[in-house]
Amino acid sequence: MPPADDPAKLTRGAGATNAGSTPPDPATVEKLRATIGSLSTATLRQLDADLPWYRGLRPDERSALGMVAQKGIASFVNWYQKPVSPAWVLSDVFGTAPTDLTRSISLQKALQLIRVVVQVVEDQVPFLAPAPDQGPLREAVLRYSREVAFAAADVYARAAETRGSWDTRLEALVVDAILRGESSDALRSRIAAVGWKSQARITVMVGSAPQDPDAGLLNELRRITGRLAEDVLVGIQGERLILVLGGVRDPAKAHPRISELFGPGAVVFGPEAASLVTASSSAQAAFAGLTAARAWSGAPRPVSSEDLWPERVISGDDTARSALVRTIYLPLLAASNGLEQTLSSYLELGHSLEATSRALFVHANTVRYRLRRVCDVTGWDPLLPREAYVLQTALVVGRLTQADGSPVGSGQTGPGVPAGHSPRSGSGGRARTTAAGRSATL
Repeated sequence: MPPADDPAKLTRGAGATNAGSTPPDPATVEKLRATIGSLSTATLRQLDADLPWYRGLRPDERSALGMVAQKGIASFVNWYQKPVSPAWVLSDVFGTAPTDLTRSISLQKALQLIRVVVQVVEDQVPFLAPAPDQGPLREAVLRYSREVAFAAADVYARAAETRGSWDTRLEALVVDAILRGESSDALRSRIAAVGWKSQARITVMVGSAPQDPDAGLLNELRRITGRLAEDVLVGIQGERLILVLGGVRDPAKAHPRISELFGPGAVVFGPEAASLVTASSSAQAAFAGLTAARAWSGAPRPVSSEDLWPERVISGDDTARSALVRTIYLPLLAASNGLEQTLSSYLELGHSLEATSRALFVHANTVRYRLRRVCDVTGWDPLLPREAYVLQTALVVGRLTQADGSPVGSGQTGPGVPAGHSPRSGSGGRARTTAAGRSATL
């Protein structure tokens, strides 16, 4: 039994990694060193024969991988001759081309390459060492291959972390450019670089960010929204969370689910935009709605920025003012049968059908018909208190616009209200159905 302070035992316990308990045969080491070139050549031939993807690489990529294989064999000889801590494997084997390696092949292919190198060296063991040393040499090859595999995994993990940090910064740049309304070739290039693939319409949702957002939260946001939309960009600016969603599947169900990912307070989504380059209108409308949402205590969560038009007008949003004039007031003026006058009287007389019919000297059924026409023309139902408030705000804004001499028909459409587009395309059907049902009971 060796003494407790046996130097050989202490050396092995301190991290020695060669397989044998005795130093390797110098003749075997010399033979290994002399055959490094032939082993490297045999490895490259075997890679070309066994791995179809290797044959398809560019010459520079094949050269980088050949260098890695050659360095691995040379480093094994040094490791076998003098056992040391395996920490050097990372820099000694992959230090020359970690970036080229991760760009050329995946981790799975890198492990396939290591397996081929190990197989070639292991097949040469009978020719490299006498029979008594073949077992320890073969075990040393296997243990060394384990260290190389761990080192390769470390290389790819670091590369993934670097790419993840860069992708996060690039994503933040794209979100910021969308909010600022930037439309340039640089933005299009960044959109392509960030990996955006959806060709569907874009919706921007804004609200407060959860407390203490971190990388785990961002990954969770992407995981959940990935089930509800085709693509998503996530941005956190101070206390606000911005989600740029492409191709939302079933918005009526997806929007409430996504709103649960935000912090406390209102969550507002803007109107749909045609592409990321034009999504600034949706973002601006959503932010304007977020500012005005506090004025509507009963606002749903989430709430459309269009449902907040009255509050946005009061808060000084000119785009909401223009949208009310263009999508409600002007269509009412253009309609026949005195819809604007009927709606105005109905709102001013306490939403009373009888009082409105007396004031206009028409039958109550005529008032009912005209109010249904108002809903058909504007998409907003005057029989519902909240939507009646929107209609009343549109009348006030429209009359003020005419009174100050502004060109009523040429105002800005506002965010998300392109020419010829109905602002209530998503809820007009619901409003008309409700109006019909309410009218039938009056």
